Amino acid sequence: MAIVTDHTFPESMEAVVCHGVKDYRLQEMPVPKPELGDIIVKVSACGICASDIKCYLGAPLFWGDDKRQQFVETPVIPGHEFIGEVVALGEGAAEKHGVTLGDIAIAEQILPCWNCMYCKRGMYWLCKVSNVFGFQQVCQGGMASYMKYPARSIVHKVPTDMPVTKAALIEPLACAIHAVERGDIKLGDMVVIAGAGPLGLLMVGAAHLKTPGKLIVLDMRDDRLAMARKMGADLTINPSREDPVELIRSLSDGYGCDVFIEATGHPDAVVTGLHAIRKSGTFVEFSVMKEPVTVDWTIIGDAKELNIHGAHLGPYCYPTAIDYIHRNLIDVAPLVTHELPLADFQKGLDAAANPVDSIKILLRP
Repeated sequence: MAIVTDHTFPESMEAVVCHGVKDYRLQEMPVPKPELGDIIVKVSACGICASDIKCYLGAPLFWGDDKRQQFVETPVIPGHEFIGEVVALGEGAAEKHGVTLGDIAIAEQILPCWNCMYCKRGMYWLCKVSNVFGFQQVCQGGMASYMKYPARSIVHKVPTDMPVTKAALIEPLACAIHAVERGDIKLGDMVVIAGAGPLGLLMVGAAHLKTPGKLIVLDMRDDRLAMARKMGADLTINPSREDPVELIRSLSDGYGCDVFIEATGHPDAVVTGLHAIRKSGTFVEFSVMKEPVTVDWTIIGDAKELNIHGAHLGPYCYPTAIDYIHRNLIDVAPLVTHELPLADFQKGLDAAANPVDSIKILLRP
């Protein structure tokens, strides 16, 4: 099989490998080789996502319970917020993906099967097979020196003049844009985003471009709220000091907000949102929850007739995310607070699990 490359590859590489809950190890792994339609990239950076931390800590969504199957296949190299330089192409890959050696490229975080009902309807992000980079062995992740974009990947070229620290945030920004789009924000709407972590802050930047009437952000950390204001929030609320439901109602003649986007991953934020939103409002649930959430379901139907929208991944949003970062319409650079070598991955996981002064942590092979 013809392989195109001008790169000299080592036999092995450093990689973080997930073996189980809280069992991640730095190991020597074989450098992947391209087959028909595959791309090999030299990883420039890989972000640590909140879902990576949920997986690391053992959330049932990833490791299964009596109601669901285990999602993670071990051993596996984690990481789905990656960016890399194309260094090898399998036969037909250049034509298939529109890339050439030396290009900076990103693959969307899901590897669609292209055969299930969802894929055939264009809803590839809901693929029944649901292979996601960094969780299954067929699509090893970016916490490594090299990685493979399999032939089934959805690949996007990235401008070569985009700094790595910005390009590494394309994936989370695509997810944030999708969540904001699911909110169906109208001019004049009062929009509330709960959670000023990396994804929540990127949602603030995206929602700000929708020019809502008032953009409000909730978070328990004042430094994160300060960042939210820089990203475009009109008002920030720390629920440890103020009652967000009461304040939101007072700002809306007692009605409540038009759109509520939950990006905290904490059950309390769901309850807050259901009480803060107006009748016939739109509630967007984005977070990966560590545990099940119990709410008064009657609020959704009989009391308020709410529009409940889930938000999963960043479908069809990568080109927009790349463009907005490149044109600096959303300034993602301040969100990157730490850059660590792969050898310090444990320090990165610990800091992301218990953030004190961090927002987005990148691993740099």
